[in-house]
Amino acid sequence: MLKRTLTITADLIVWIFLIGFAIIILSPLVFMFAASIMPSEDILKVPFPWITSDFHWQNYWKALKGNDGKFLYLRTIFNSFIVASLTSLGTIFLSSLAGYGLAKFKFKGRMFVLMMILSTMMIPFEAIMIPLYLIVTKMGMQDTYAGLIVPLLLNAFGIFMMRQYLITFPEELLDAARIDGASEFGIYWKIILPNSLPAITTLAILTFRAQWDNLIWPLLIVQTPKKKTIPLFIIQFASEKYTDEGALMAAAAIASVPMLILFIKLSRYFLAGAELFAARKD
Repeated sequence: MLKRTLTITADLIVWIFLIGFAIIILSPLVFMFAASIMPSEDILKVPFPWITSDFHWQNYWKALKGNDGKFLYLRTIFNSFIVASLTSLGTIFLSSLAGYGLAKFKFKGRMFVLMMILSTMMIPFEAIMIPLYLIVTKMGMQDTYAGLIVPLLLNAFGIFMMRQYLITFPEELLDAARIDGASEFGIYWKIILPNSLPAITTLAILTFRAQWDNLIWPLLIVQTPKKKTIPLFIIQFASEKYTDEGALMAAAAIASVPMLILFIKLSRYFLAGAELFAARKD
């Protein structure tokens, strides 16, 4: 009886801790969505009124229209979607291909190559962004989708993640495919990719989120308003003289919705990929 009571008490403490932690994490999101339907004067009140009786749904219309009335936000949403989607697809393809080579091909210096790739994770992006910017400018990719996408297509974490996932992939399955006459790329395309869905989905979500929220690189590359991404639009919207706080919160809420939908739809793959990645660490 005492043992059961201690178990119930321990479970209760864990649940209280988890619920409290979840409230802390979710409170900024709740604040954002609550403020997005409030008039500006309510948002600035102290203490903050979490529930309002005066719903200002027009804040979303103001956010989409912008202070200049040109509906530039719709274009920036499209730009962010294109950049994040293409970067994610390119990262998945290149990282899985490199990870497959490092996991399943035995060649001299394989571990040295892996260590060199991983060492790049120690270099902050701020240290290389100016040289990278100069290269992009010399190649004529400034203020283009290519300039926003190509330099960010490959990252060391993606390669390491796919390598760790594929290192325990059954060799017998690959040997059987080779005996049947399949090419190495055919094995990668028809066997490796379809059976790596959890890891691929995890990498896709992480890459998409990183590019959806990316501010520094688009700030360097983009020159014209029509090429701006969501973070650039929100920064400009917040810095304008007559910013409507309610519309600003609505703009932030709109930017958050795609990532929430993406995570909810793919959460089971994401969690499975995270568990498998943790289990397959060397």
